Amino acid sequence: MTSRPIDPFYVMEVVANAQRREREGHAVFHLEVGQPATGAPAGAIAAGHELLDHDVLGYTISSGIPELAPAIAAHAARTYGIDLDPGRIALTQGATGAIVLAILAAFEPGARVGVTNPGYPCYRNMLVALHMEPVLLDVDETTRFQPTTSHLEAAGPLDGVIVASPSNPTGTVLSPGELQTIAAWCDSHDVRLISDEIYHGLIYGDAEATTAASYSDSAIVINSFSKYFSMTGWRIGWAVLPEPLAEPFDRLAQNLVICPPALSQHMALAALNCRDELDGHVSRYTTNRQILLDGLPRAGMPDLAPADGAFYIWARTDHLAADSKTLAAEWLRDFGVAATPGVDFDPKRGHKYMRFSFCGSPETMHGAIDALTTWRMRSLAS
Repeated sequence: MTSRPIDPFYVMEVVANAQRREREGHAVFHLEVGQPATGAPAGAIAAGHELLDHDVLGYTISSGIPELAPAIAAHAARTYGIDLDPGRIALTQGATGAIVLAILAAFEPGARVGVTNPGYPCYRNMLVALHMEPVLLDVDETTRFQPTTSHLEAAGPLDGVIVASPSNPTGTVLSPGELQTIAAWCDSHDVRLISDEIYHGLIYGDAEATTAASYSDSAIVINSFSKYFSMTGWRIGWAVLPEPLAEPFDRLAQNLVICPPALSQHMALAALNCRDELDGHVSRYTTNRQILLDGLPRAGMPDLAPADGAFYIWARTDHLAADSKTLAAEWLRDFGVAATPGVDFDPKRGHKYMRFSFCGSPETMHGAIDALTTWRMRSLAS
């Protein structure tokens, strides 16, 4: 059997070029990746030091150390006011590992699974790699770059759908009512809903994010300690599973990954008690977001998605250049601004857009805006 080719993740090309520029001694303003500039919270780091000194840190059971699922259930109760059975919570090697296991547990080869376009490219690439069919749901500003039941109806027969709220790359959020409507549609049409909630906790203004677990017992919910908890490199996530999928998911985990990293599990347990520090990070993201919302129009990019959550701004750039990949290369080469071309997130229309990440420092945001404004002034003058 011949495997279908997998598209590259173009942001990694930007990262490599940005690192090369830095090695050559030039400054780079990093707005390309969703990598918090902060590290794991202090309580998590302290727990890690203690364990490294006094624990063997061998294998755990595949679903995680026994203390962590109940602690996540308590976190869900505080955050959403819901009562989750810890037996439905599985710890995973990051949200990426959770999504791969969820796809394998929920679908057969050939399954048709709806994904938003623009959307996180790894969804469609995972589905292709696992011999399933990603069905692109073309969303735009008229629905705030989020899917509706009209999109689902128009997609033809579906076995599943993946939604993300807040979204990568647009930062837009499904309101509680919108998510409830999608969950009800999926339940009534026997379509498995996978809700990627990795950016929960990163919400701005009047936006409100809730969990699909509030509305459907058949939905799979994905989350992680990477973004709000600022623990990207520790590779620890979780899935909330429908009861019938808990055992198949666990068997897949046993065979494919054995268990999540033991040190990361214990550090994640400690991170759940570090909310004051983590909310301080969100305050900084709020400042960064405003710097870009105010500055990008001055740099010639007034058409921006709302950025109600996560730490991304999706900007239209086709009036500046025909191809966002070429534009991104020029910005990095001449001005040290690293941003992600939209082709990563939308294979049809992505050449018209750029994604900016604002999870770095305010100084990085100001420096990038100054550089982009200089670029714009020179473009107008030439």
